[in-house]
Amino acid sequence: MEADVSEMRNELQSRDGLWRRIQLECRKLYTELLKIKEYKDMQEIQIKHQSSHVQLTEELENKNTELLLFAESQEHQEELKKIRNHVYREEQSHCSEQERMKTEISDLTEELHQKEITIATIMEKATLLERQLKTELETKHKLLTKQQLLEFHYQVIKSENTHLKEMV
Repeated sequence: MEADVSEMRNELQSRDGLWRRIQLECRKLYTELLKIKEYKDMQEIQIKHQSSHVQLTEELENKNTELLLFAESQEHQEELKKIRNHVYREEQSHCSEQERMKTEISDLTEELHQKEITIATIMEKATLLERQLKTELETKHKLLTKQQLLEFHYQVIKSENTHLKEMV
């Protein structure tokens, strides 16, 4: 039994030694795993830095392109400014021309209105003169008819008078 216990003790000690070696090996592997993880993290950081460097380079190139476009745009801006100024002057000229035309139209409208009033006054006078002329013509026609009648009576009396003279 002592031999069995001793054998078991030896086996437990050997298992304990094995267990300790396994634990030591696990610690080494864990340490290596930490180093690998750290290396991997550093690589990821480096990759991120490289990608951010690439992004920054691309952004810089984009900004350079934008600056070039902006510089070209500035030239176009100058041209646009000239065109805007020209358009503005044309608009001002057009507006002043419109104002002048409005004033002229207003003056012509006023003149037309005055002429219409004058024409209406002349038409009223013409109508009044026409009535007066008709009245005068009627009066002269009556007088003419009366004169003709009197002349006829005169002729009749004259012929009677002549006839009477002959008879006397």
